Amino acid sequence: MPQYEESTVAVPGGELAVLRWPAADPAAPTVLALHGVTGNAAAWSEVAGRLAGGVTLVAPDLRGRGASRGVGGPFGLARHADDAAALIDSLGCGPVLLAGHSMGAWVAALTAVRHPELVARVLLVDGAVTLPLPAEALVEAELAEILGPALARLSMTFTDRDAYHAFWRAHPAVGPLWSPLVEEFVDRDLTGTAPELRSTCVLEAVRTDTRQVRLDPTASAAIRQLPCPGELLWAERGLLDQPQGLYDAKHLAGAGLEGNGLTIRQVPDTNHYSIVMGPVGATVVAERLLATAR
Repeated sequence: MPQYEESTVAVPGGELAVLRWPAADPAAPTVLALHGVTGNAAAWSEVAGRLAGGVTLVAPDLRGRGASRGVGGPFGLARHADDAAALIDSLGCGPVLLAGHSMGAWVAALTAVRHPELVARVLLVDGAVTLPLPAEALVEAELAEILGPALARLSMTFTDRDAYHAFWRAHPAVGPLWSPLVEEFVDRDLTGTAPELRSTCVLEAVRTDTRQVRLDPTASAAIRQLPCPGELLWAERGLLDQPQGLYDAKHLAGAGLEGNGLTIRQVPDTNHYSIVMGPVGATVVAERLLATAR
């Protein structure tokens, strides 16, 4: 398993927990990676292993998740973008290649727009392109439909760690990926005392951030306003491993993304989770990071 160092960085409202997988060469570039809406920094562990020390990979637990659960609001994508900028400043290594998965992709694009001097390039993984917006009244129902078990678990308690593992092993997109690294990701999302263990994710943070992914015009516009080169990788299948993913070639072709220096590429045989947490997707993500970080 790739070994990481853990530290914190001060942000308004507290301290973000940060994982760092160091490069073999101290002079190698640094990549900052941002996780999804109910994820944590360990979602990038498989990618870190595939990088094999070619770059330094840094990933925070975003506020309201993981070991950053205690960093309170206000939540929202702009707040996460400013937190990412504070982290880059603290590292003293900008401008960086900034990667983001799922919600983290929206945050990465928004960070580049809000703090262009700190971001050299973005890698957006199965996110950052806003789907057609629904009526406001439909958003709450849509949250449950889109996030499914990921959202449901935030209101659940678990008797012990094995019960939480069983919940995730039954997830159609995550269970088939089960490995020590996936288990590490799952364990990082667990807090409390048996028999009332629960997810570290703060429900208010998840709801606020997801609503902004769907409804905030500034967030949806960010990918079209990138001040730097970028690449979008999209998964063939969806959050529950269903055949239809978040995106498809027809939708992306009509999304008006041409002409802004953005390269778009499908990653076959991946779903929304495995594109970063599975061997096929993580290999592609790592290859693109190594190819563009220098």
